Amino acid sequence: MSVQKAALRGNGFTFKQFFIAHDRCAMKVGTDGILLGAWAPVTQIDAMLDIGSGSGLLALMLAQRTSENIIIDAVELDAAAVQQAQENVQASAWAPRITVHQADIRHWAPPINHRYSLIVSNPPYYEKGIACSSTEREQARYTTTLSYHALLSCAQQWITEQGLFCVVLPAMTAEDFVGQAEKLGWHLRLRTDVAETEGRSPHRILLGLSLQAGTITHTQLIIRGSDNHYSTEFCQLTRDFYLYLK
Repeated sequence: MSVQKAALRGNGFTFKQFFIAHDRCAMKVGTDGILLGAWAPVTQIDAMLDIGSGSGLLALMLAQRTSENIIIDAVELDAAAVQQAQENVQASAWAPRITVHQADIRHWAPPINHRYSLIVSNPPYYEKGIACSSTEREQARYTTTLSYHALLSCAQQWITEQGLFCVVLPAMTAEDFVGQAEKLGWHLRLRTDVAETEGRSPHRILLGLSLQAGTITHTQLIIRGSDNHYSTEFCQLTRDFYLYLK
């Protein structure tokens, strides 16, 4: 049994230090979000923003990884997801530090006029395709509601000069995202290519962008080795979260 299947319980997902209910969210807890929440750098961070928070997964993961003085704002468009994220946050140990806002990020402004040294997003991936089962799922899945250009522009508005904007994307769209980012003045600083198993091409890309140019760190991550067991690198990255990783 995989770590993910073992951690599924009822209408949610059990982590080592918190539980995520996601039955009212269009997009459920998945490996993409967990990778991003465990991978995004949190050193020298004073405030964080989660764009498209959904169930609140990234906000809670980042809260677990940071000190008690770090504040986190989580912005989500869908009302049902907002309510569920608020409940998840309130049930956690980090409720005083996380505020979930129901808003369209394109028109949102922080309650206190400040910028964020880390912004994260597990954004809509795809252009409009086959109709989804609900409007909420279409918003979460397709870029029709929040295009890459709009997402990059919003992050640019609220990030600090030295801050990082981190996202996870399918390999097939990552290059386009980086190209659009560079046209807006972003610089690629971090990239991790993620392959499901050893010997396969990357299927997800973790990206860290900054408004400041600098050295680009490019790494690779394989989730499972040739023996189908989780790789040492994957375990090291996610063991503080997955319930059955030691």
